[in-house]
Amino acid sequence: MSGTSRSDGLRLAFGTLSVLPVRVPHVDRSAAARAMAAAPLVGVVLGGLAAGVLAAATYAGTGPLLAAVLALGALALLTRGLHLDGLADVADGLGSGRPAADALRVMKASDIGPFGVLTLVFTLLAQTAALARIGARHDTAEAVAALVIAVVCGRVAIGLGCLRGVPSARPGGLGAMVAGTLRPAAVGLLVVLLAASAAGLGAATELGVPRALFAVVLALLAATALLWHVVRRIGGITGDVLGAAVETATAVALVVLSTG
Repeated sequence: MSGTSRSDGLRLAFGTLSVLPVRVPHVDRSAAARAMAAAPLVGVVLGGLAAGVLAAATYAGTGPLLAAVLALGALALLTRGLHLDGLADVADGLGSGRPAADALRVMKASDIGPFGVLTLVFTLLAQTAALARIGARHDTAEAVAALVIAVVCGRVAIGLGCLRGVPSARPGGLGAMVAGTLRPAAVGLLVVLLAASAAGLGAATELGVPRALFAVVLALLAATALLWHVVRRIGGITGDVLGAAVETATAVALVVLSTG
């Protein structure tokens, strides 16, 4: 594995999963595999930037609700709304009740239907309310830690969708490029690193280690359940499906971290 190849994968990860202007000189399945493995690192950067907005807003006296709105809005901007768009498309495709080929056409359409709108609204409300509750019940440190944990959980969920044996639903597109590119050992390592990091943040704040680990487990289980259902329903993953997994895991992690 050359240094250039590793650099291509890292650039592809940031160029695909964030708004950061990164030039990607070489793209193939090998680079795609490295990019998907590097997705949690993108999550650390994006989560850190969004957490910075959260901390600044809280320091400015906006209150926990507006601070949560601003932080999650910044996160959406930092990702070009890519994952939210994927969540809406998947909701429309699954909600249509049509056969796999027709559901894929619905997902690929540029417009957004009622299922997509409702799913976006309730997912964003859940994320915002959960993050605001953490800020209101604890302090800025706990809200910052929770946001970073949740954002990285979402990017680890991408790895679950790229496991070997998980097919692509289409012959082209991002899904076809990344489907089946990651070995179970690589994804397992990402999960272990996520759990260790979440436990560290939980121990350093009032979130606590048990709650932080429980949030990680439930978030990844929810993403896995979504991926399993979509693969069974339409035959594989797409880029939209990976985006839906990101937002699902992020929302579940925040909700769990807001309890208790």
